[in-house]
Amino acid sequence: MIKLGFKIISTVFSLLIIGYISYAYILPKLNSARNDSDSEYYTVERVVDGDTFKLTTGERVRLIGIDTPEKFESKKLDKDSKNSGKDKKTIQNLGRLSSEYVKEFVEGKKIKMIKEPNYQDKDVNGRLLRYVYLQDGTFVNAKIIKDGYAQVFESFPFSKKDEFRMYQKDARENKRGLWAEINGVKQF
Repeated sequence: MIKLGFKIISTVFSLLIIGYISYAYILPKLNSARNDSDSEYYTVERVVDGDTFKLTTGERVRLIGIDTPEKFESKKLDKDSKNSGKDKKTIQNLGRLSSEYVKEFVEGKKIKMIKEPNYQDKDVNGRLLRYVYLQDGTFVNAKIIKDGYAQVFESFPFSKKDEFRMYQKDARENKRGLWAEINGVKQF
């Protein structure tokens, strides 16, 4: 009987020690891990143009795999005008439409950024190259193409190129976004 009482007391004491260790050491680490997952999110301070934005950290992000019309004077605007046969003012107006579209659903929102495996971290302008997701799971890069406000960026290889091409084809065939006629002008 004494042995049984000793076993019960030993078991209870052991459980109390395990409980205390869990409460004092393990639970705080789990809570910290949950809070660390929140730190994977960044806030978009400002949309610069349809494929670039600035974070509240000061870093700039360039969305992988998409290209939107230019809204600022640049060498790229000159090149796009020459290649498309459209005047620079038209391209800039379409660039503003694309930027406003992206601004509506990204600016001020928390995002999660994912690097492309085996891809450079930054572009020549020092912008982070990333796939971007909103907290609700919306894949920003894909949504912009699906809704017709960007083309697939064909100049560099990336893993989602075929997927993005499919979205672009669908947006174009269904005349969504800039694929539609806007003031009598087609974008692409």
